[in-house]
Amino acid sequence: MSAFLQGFSLSLALIVAIGAQNAFVLRQGLRRAHVPQVVLFCALADALLVGAGVYGMAGLLGAQPLLARVLAALGAVFLAGYGLRALWRSRQPAALQAAATGAGGRAAVLAQAAAFTLLNPHVYLDTVLLVGSVGAQHAPLARAAFVAGAALASAGWFAALGFGARWLAPVFARPRAWQWLDRVIGATMLALAAGLALGAAGLA
Repeated sequence: MSAFLQGFSLSLALIVAIGAQNAFVLRQGLRRAHVPQVVLFCALADALLVGAGVYGMAGLLGAQPLLARVLAALGAVFLAGYGLRALWRSRQPAALQAAATGAGGRAAVLAQAAAFTLLNPHVYLDTVLLVGSVGAQHAPLARAAFVAGAALASAGWFAALGFGARWLAPVFARPRAWQWLDRVIGATMLALAAGLALGAAGLA
Protein backbone atom coordinates (compact mmCIF):
# COMPACT_ATOMS: atom_id res chain seq x y z
CA MET A 1 0.00 0.00 0.00
CA SER A 2 1.39 3.42 -0.95
CA ALA A 3 1.99 6.07 1.71
CA PHE A 4 -0.80 8.22 0.24
CA LEU A 5 -3.35 5.40 0.32
CA GLN A 6 -2.25 4.33 3.79
CA GLY A 7 -2.71 7.87 5.12
CA PHE A 8 -6.05 8.20 3.33
CA SER A 9 -7.48 4.89 4.55
CA LEU A 10 -6.21 5.24 8.11
CA SER A 11 -7.53 8.78 8.49
CA LEU A 12 -10.88 7.91 6.92
CA ALA A 13 -11.30 4.80 9.05
CA LEU A 14 -10.61 6.78 12.21
CA ILE A 15 -12.74 9.81 11.39
CA VAL A 16 -15.82 8.02 10.02
CA ALA A 17 -17.41 7.14 13.33
CA ILE A 18 -20.41 8.35 15.27
CA GLY A 19 -19.17 11.19 17.43
CA ALA A 20 -19.80 14.71 18.66
CA GLN A 21 -17.72 16.41 15.98
CA ASN A 22 -19.45 14.58 13.13
CA ALA A 23 -22.86 15.29 14.63
CA PHE A 24 -21.95 18.96 14.98
CA VAL A 25 -20.84 19.27 11.35
CA LEU A 26 -23.96 17.42 10.22
CA ARG A 27 -26.16 19.70 12.29
CA GLN A 28 -24.60 22.81 10.77
CA GLY A 29 -25.14 21.31 7.34
CA LEU A 30 -28.80 20.66 8.08
CA ARG A 31 -29.20 24.23 9.30
CA ARG A 32 -27.13 25.61 6.41
CA ALA A 33 -25.33 27.76 8.96
CA HIS A 34 -21.66 28.68 8.39
CA VAL A 35 -21.03 25.36 6.67
CA PRO A 36 -17.95 26.43 4.61
CA GLN A 37 -16.25 27.88 7.69
CA VAL A 38 -16.98 24.82 9.82
CA VAL A 39 -15.82 22.37 7.14
CA LEU A 40 -12.67 24.40 6.46
CA PHE A 41 -11.83 24.68 10.15
CA CYS A 42 -12.25 20.97 10.84
CA ALA A 43 -10.30 19.97 7.72
CA LEU A 44 -7.40 22.35 8.43
CA ALA A 45 -7.27 21.34 12.09
CA ASP A 46 -7.01 17.68 11.11
CA ALA A 47 -4.30 18.39 8.53
CA LEU A 48 -2.25 20.39 11.02
CA LEU A 49 -2.61 17.75 13.73
CA VAL A 50 -1.59 14.96 11.33
CA GLY A 51 1.37 17.00 10.08
CA ALA A 52 2.48 17.78 13.61
CA GLY A 53 2.17 14.14 14.54
CA VAL A 54 4.03 12.81 11.49
CA TYR A 55 6.93 15.26 11.52
CA GLY A 56 7.18 15.46 15.29
CA MET A 57 7.26 11.70 15.61
CA ALA A 58 9.68 11.43 12.67
CA GLY A 59 12.46 13.15 14.58
CA LEU A 60 11.88 11.03 17.63
CA LEU A 61 11.78 7.78 15.69
CA GLY A 62 14.87 8.73 13.70
CA ALA A 63 16.86 9.03 16.90
CA GLN A 64 15.35 5.87 18.42
CA PRO A 65 15.01 3.12 15.75
CA LEU A 66 13.86 0.56 18.30
CA LEU A 67 11.06 2.88 19.33
CA ALA A 68 9.70 2.72 15.77
CA ARG A 69 9.16 -1.02 16.07
CA VAL A 70 7.66 -0.69 19.52
CA LEU A 71 5.21 1.97 18.36
CA ALA A 72 4.37 -0.08 15.27
CA ALA A 73 3.56 -3.05 17.50
CA LEU A 74 1.47 -0.91 19.86
CA GLY A 75 -0.26 0.69 16.88
CA ALA A 76 -1.07 -2.74 15.47
CA VAL A 77 -2.63 -3.77 18.79
CA PHE A 78 -4.62 -0.53 18.99
CA LEU A 79 -5.86 -0.77 15.40
CA ALA A 80 -6.78 -4.42 15.83
CA GLY A 81 -8.77 -3.55 18.95
CA TYR A 82 -10.40 -0.61 17.18
CA GLY A 83 -11.30 -2.81 14.22
CA LEU A 84 -12.72 -5.57 16.38
CA ARG A 85 -14.73 -3.00 18.33
CA ALA A 86 -16.16 -1.61 15.09
CA LEU A 87 -17.14 -5.11 13.99
CA TRP A 88 -18.73 -5.74 17.38
CA ARG A 89 -20.53 -2.37 17.20
CA SER A 90 -21.95 -3.36 13.82
CA ARG A 91 -23.99 -6.05 15.59
CA GLN A 92 -25.96 -3.35 17.45
CA PRO A 93 -25.66 -0.23 15.27
CA ALA A 94 -26.70 3.25 16.34
CA ALA A 95 -27.81 6.20 14.24
CA LEU A 96 -26.08 9.54 13.90
CA GLN A 97 -28.35 12.29 15.18
CA ALA A 98 -27.69 15.97 14.60
CA ALA A 99 -28.14 18.14 17.68
CA ALA A 100 -31.10 20.44 17.50
CA THR A 101 -29.75 23.34 19.52
CA GLY A 102 -26.68 25.52 19.52
CA ALA A 103 -25.42 29.08 19.11
CA GLY A 104 -25.94 30.50 15.64
CA GLY A 105 -23.33 33.30 15.33
CA ARG A 106 -20.22 32.65 13.25
CA ALA A 107 -17.81 33.19 16.16
CA ALA A 108 -19.86 30.98 18.45
CA VAL A 109 -20.15 28.26 15.81
CA LEU A 110 -16.39 28.26 15.18
CA ALA A 111 -15.76 28.20 18.92
CA GLN A 112 -17.94 25.10 19.13
CA ALA A 113 -16.07 23.55 16.19
CA ALA A 114 -12.79 24.22 17.99
CA ALA A 115 -14.11 22.66 21.18
CA PHE A 116 -15.41 19.54 19.42
CA THR A 117 -12.08 19.20 17.61
CA LEU A 118 -9.43 20.17 20.16
CA LEU A 119 -11.04 19.25 23.47
CA ASN A 120 -11.60 15.67 22.42
CA PRO A 121 -8.80 13.57 23.96
CA HIS A 122 -9.19 10.96 21.23
CA VAL A 123 -7.99 13.44 18.61
CA TYR A 124 -4.55 13.44 20.20
CA LEU A 125 -4.43 9.69 20.60
CA ASP A 126 -5.76 8.93 17.12
CA THR A 127 -4.65 11.84 14.92
CA VAL A 128 -1.38 12.93 16.52
CA LEU A 129 0.03 9.83 18.18
CA LEU A 130 -1.38 6.92 16.16
CA VAL A 131 -1.54 8.48 12.69
CA GLY A 132 1.65 10.42 13.37
CA SER A 133 3.64 7.38 14.42
CA VAL A 134 2.48 5.42 11.36
CA GLY A 135 3.31 8.23 8.93
CA ALA A 136 6.64 8.98 10.58
CA GLN A 137 7.95 5.55 9.64
CA HIS A 138 7.95 6.45 5.94
CA ALA A 139 10.79 8.09 4.04
CA PRO A 140 10.73 11.94 3.95
CA LEU A 141 8.98 12.24 0.55
CA ALA A 142 6.52 9.49 1.44
CA ARG A 143 5.65 11.29 4.69
CA ALA A 144 4.34 14.24 2.66
CA ALA A 145 2.22 11.86 0.59
CA PHE A 146 0.93 10.22 3.78
CA VAL A 147 -0.07 13.59 5.27
CA ALA A 148 -1.72 14.60 1.97
CA GLY A 149 -3.73 11.38 1.90
CA ALA A 150 -4.83 11.77 5.51
CA ALA A 151 -5.74 15.44 4.99
CA LEU A 152 -7.72 14.64 1.83
CA ALA A 153 -9.68 11.93 3.62
CA SER A 154 -10.71 14.18 6.50
CA ALA A 155 -11.46 17.15 4.21
CA GLY A 156 -13.61 14.96 1.96
CA TRP A 157 -15.49 13.50 4.91
CA PHE A 158 -16.24 16.86 6.53
CA ALA A 159 -17.28 18.33 3.16
CA ALA A 160 -19.60 15.38 2.57
CA LEU A 161 -21.15 15.81 6.02
CA GLY A 162 -21.51 19.58 5.82
CA PHE A 163 -22.49 20.15 2.19
CA GLY A 164 -24.29 16.87 1.67
CA ALA A 165 -26.10 16.85 5.00
CA ARG A 166 -29.59 17.06 3.52
CA TRP A 167 -28.92 13.91 1.48
CA LEU A 168 -26.71 12.11 4.00
CA ALA A 169 -28.82 12.65 7.12
CA PRO A 170 -31.62 10.24 6.12
CA VAL A 171 -28.99 7.60 5.33
CA PHE A 172 -27.08 8.07 8.59
CA ALA A 173 -30.34 8.01 10.52
CA ARG A 174 -30.68 4.36 9.54
CA PRO A 175 -28.86 2.00 11.89
CA ARG A 176 -28.45 -0.45 9.01
CA ALA A 177 -26.25 2.03 7.11
CA TRP A 178 -23.96 2.44 10.13
CA GLN A 179 -23.87 -1.33 10.50
CA TRP A 180 -22.31 -1.73 7.06
CA LEU A 181 -20.07 1.28 7.61
CA ASP A 182 -18.75 -0.20 10.85
CA ARG A 183 -18.02 -3.44 9.01
CA VAL A 184 -15.95 -1.59 6.43
CA ILE A 185 -14.16 0.35 9.18
CA GLY A 186 -13.45 -2.85 11.07
CA ALA A 187 -12.04 -4.64 8.03
CA THR A 188 -9.89 -1.63 7.10
CA MET A 189 -8.48 -1.32 10.62
CA LEU A 190 -7.61 -5.02 10.79
CA ALA A 191 -5.83 -4.80 7.43
CA LEU A 192 -3.82 -1.78 8.61
CA ALA A 193 -3.04 -3.55 11.88
CA ALA A 194 -1.66 -6.52 9.96
CA GLY A 195 0.60 -4.20 7.96
CA LEU A 196 1.94 -2.56 11.12
CA ALA A 197 2.49 -5.93 12.77
CA LEU A 198 4.59 -7.08 9.81
CA GLY A 199 6.58 -3.86 10.01
CA ALA A 200 7.19 -4.30 13.73
CA ALA A 201 8.42 -7.84 13.06
CA GLY A 202 10.75 -6.59 10.32
CA LEU A 203 8.86 -8.47 7.62
CA ALA A 204 7.65 -5.44 5.70
